[in-house]
Amino acid sequence: MAVSATLAAHQVVEERRRAGLPVLPMSFGQAGVPVHPLLAEALAAAAGRTAYGPVAGDPALREAAAGYWTRRGLPTDPEQVLCGPGSKALLYASLLAVDGDVLLPRPSWVSYAQQVALLGRSPVLLPTRPGEGGVVDPDTVRPGARAMVLTLPDNPTGRLATPATVRAVCAAAREHDLVMISDEIYRDLVYADEFVSPAELAPERTIVTTGLSKSLALGGWRIGVARFPAGPLLDTALSVASELWSCPAVPVQAAAALAFSEPPALRSYVDSARRLYEKVNIEVANRFAAAGADVATPQAAFYSYPDLAPHRALLADRHDVHTGAGLAELLLSRHGVAVLPGVEFGEPASSLRVRVATGQLTGETDAQRREALAAADPLALPWLAAALDQLTNALTTVLR
Repeated sequence: MAVSATLAAHQVVEERRRAGLPVLPMSFGQAGVPVHPLLAEALAAAAGRTAYGPVAGDPALREAAAGYWTRRGLPTDPEQVLCGPGSKALLYASLLAVDGDVLLPRPSWVSYAQQVALLGRSPVLLPTRPGEGGVVDPDTVRPGARAMVLTLPDNPTGRLATPATVRAVCAAAREHDLVMISDEIYRDLVYADEFVSPAELAPERTIVTTGLSKSLALGGWRIGVARFPAGPLLDTALSVASELWSCPAVPVQAAAALAFSEPPALRSYVDSARRLYEKVNIEVANRFAAAGADVATPQAAFYSYPDLAPHRALLADRHDVHTGAGLAELLLSRHGVAVLPGVEFGEPASSLRVRVATGQLTGETDAQRREALAAADPLALPWLAAALDQLTNALTTVLR
């Protein structure tokens, strides 16, 4: 098994930067705002807490996470919460707690299928409804699997499944006795659309995971939380946690407890970040659309999923490009534009879809990112305008 595609792509971008080569970093889902001072202070204040903590997580963090979900219409007891070193680890523990094959939407985040394969099980990729993402089309669900993964909102498409689709997939899960694992790490970065969690509709069979990597840009701190229904799923996941990570880093848990308690300053910070991502992300999607790509307007986070299939003949004739991987290589090698091909998300190799991640366009330094957060028109900032121009020039050159 190769290194995760997103992490490998991030390494390529960093190597190009060190070599002094131009690069537009849109292959890795890195959030683009600085750490909030309140969180940095909380982490520093807890640096002396060097003893192991409880496997399930520090009581203060479990209580704060329970409050976070309760405020969003999911009444939660702290005893339902399991903390881990990032939501990725919690997803793996959740999958391990469920014995059987797993339904995944096509496309879906690169690690889902790989984690299922690591467990010696089979990922079953099913289509999503047109214009949506992250949730399999409920009409395609059939018996045989034991679980399904949902991403609300979705990576790679930046789209959000409608409440009707979520209700229908919950009904299908009940009919076929499926456990649902709902990855909601981008929930607080939904621009405006109505959000419905499957845990509201089928709490007895839904695990919810989230973390602070996206909303507060704390990816390197590696902290996540999961909400389980009471019972054997939680017991098994807790046993897994005790053998895999013992406990999350205790000082980071202290800062995370503050984050999930959502004081006004942090709520405002997340709101500002969401507005910034929305402006940048939609503008990048518009640049692809202007170049003739099929792309749905993003509804959340910092992703879009343009399809260059309308230019298939041109790409083949002028550039000998026949696959998404070939398209991504062309954009990177000739124009320094880094994206990930759809094949990494479960698409056929021939697909000319690419996942575009715009979080890192907000700035290369914390000073630039702070200025972007505060700007009335961040797209006019020199570094953002230059990035957008680089993208337009690359697309124009490749597709003319």
